Amino acid sequence: MAEKADNPQASASTKNDDLVTLKPKISLFNGVTIIVGVIIGSGIFISPGLVLKETGSVGSAMLVWVFCGVFSMVGALCYGELGTMITMSGGDYAYIYQAFGSLPAFLLLWVTVVVIRPTAQAVVALTFGNYLLQPFFPDCEPPLQAAKLLAALCITILTFINCMNVKWAARVQDIFTVAKVLALIIIIVVGLYNMMFNGRVSSFENMFANTSTDVGSYAVAIYGGLFAYGGWNYLNFVTEELKDPYRNLPRAILISVPMVTVIYVLANIAYFAAMSPAELLASQAVAVTFGINLLGVMAFIMPISVALSTFGGVNGLLLTGSRLYFVGARMGHLPQSMAMINVQRKTPMLSLVLTCILSLLYLLARDIGQLINYFSFVQWSATGAAIAGLLYLRYSQPDLPRPVKVNIALPIIFLIASIFLVIMGVVGAPWDTAIGIGIFLSGIPVYLLFVWWNKFPSSVTSAQNSSTIWLQKLFVMVSEEKKVL
Repeated sequence: MAEKADNPQASASTKNDDLVTLKPKISLFNGVTIIVGVIIGSGIFISPGLVLKETGSVGSAMLVWVFCGVFSMVGALCYGELGTMITMSGGDYAYIYQAFGSLPAFLLLWVTVVVIRPTAQAVVALTFGNYLLQPFFPDCEPPLQAAKLLAALCITILTFINCMNVKWAARVQDIFTVAKVLALIIIIVVGLYNMMFNGRVSSFENMFANTSTDVGSYAVAIYGGLFAYGGWNYLNFVTEELKDPYRNLPRAILISVPMVTVIYVLANIAYFAAMSPAELLASQAVAVTFGINLLGVMAFIMPISVALSTFGGVNGLLLTGSRLYFVGARMGHLPQSMAMINVQRKTPMLSLVLTCILSLLYLLARDIGQLINYFSFVQWSATGAAIAGLLYLRYSQPDLPRPVKVNIALPIIFLIASIFLVIMGVVGAPWDTAIGIGIFLSGIPVYLLFVWWNKFPSSVTSAQNSSTIWLQKLFVMVSEEKKVL
């Protein structure tokens, strides 16, 4: 007993274990499954037709898939430096805040919180509902309302799991990531078997015939490929909950992105082994067509596999997106209550619930996908701005600790490519971009009123405090506590 009393380090450690704060519970394996699980959503089952259509040939389509994988790897390596240099959760938002200040970070947070994240979750959940119903409606489209109900159920169940325990959420991510990778391995093995033993190689004869020479078409094809690779930077949103982030963040990146690149390239080869380029272009659901052509009575495995893939994708979006809300509130850009943590569960419960509610509301929209189109330029602009921040901090704060430091050529190349993608997006969809810019800039008066000025009458301040206290009681939450030194 005397030894315990005389050991202040042990006492401090015990107190730290009881602190109401986000705990580092995400292991290296969990980090890999978060990246892989978010990347492998619906894109690999949707984008192959778009990439082939724009490039014109099997060979050039395959080159685009390889290029997108390498490009994503370059960006991920740059984010490895950012994530180990700025260990705050929040991803792009945190890096832009550190490099360029409060207003640019708030504008990104504004469109991300209000539209981008909840619509992305709604779209992926709706894809889950559609594919889960597809085996029951083999000859027609599943009923939209039934798909939306399943999507709502998916979002609410995963929100509950994320609210209860970070480890539960990570375990769900692990299970469904393994399931979706196994589904793609089935596609790859069956496809390669048919190539080698059944001679289905006609798609690979004259691979570069009819190759497009239009630069704009390749830009669209690259957009489609990068959509399928989207999510390689999402582990950076939960850096504070990652065990030993200085080692595990770059390791998770180096394992995950090359793995997905190999899987995607082999999956596309398997698709072309199962169907001709014309069949692939005509297919609305490539994986389903693959199953019909090669799996026979077991074809139902494919829509179920896509449903599993998107279920895990929604979980990854909830896990990472809620931390963005939490960090934004901690920096004073969102209501204080959003930066509070449940006392028992040690999770940002209110942030998760808000994410859930907004996603459910967007499920009511007639055309959710159109909302995402408005902000494609914002996503690439934010990524480019984060990389620009990396370059700026190299100049302005050269002595900042950088456990991971990439060659200066990588962020420069990635920034130039990001600018090109933003410009091509504006040229390709000027009206959608204009609407997106309008909503983006609408955050300026919100920032000036609620963040910069923030001098409300005492009655308004009192009402805000009362609502915060009410929410604290409802969600049993308090502000994040600091570690004992």
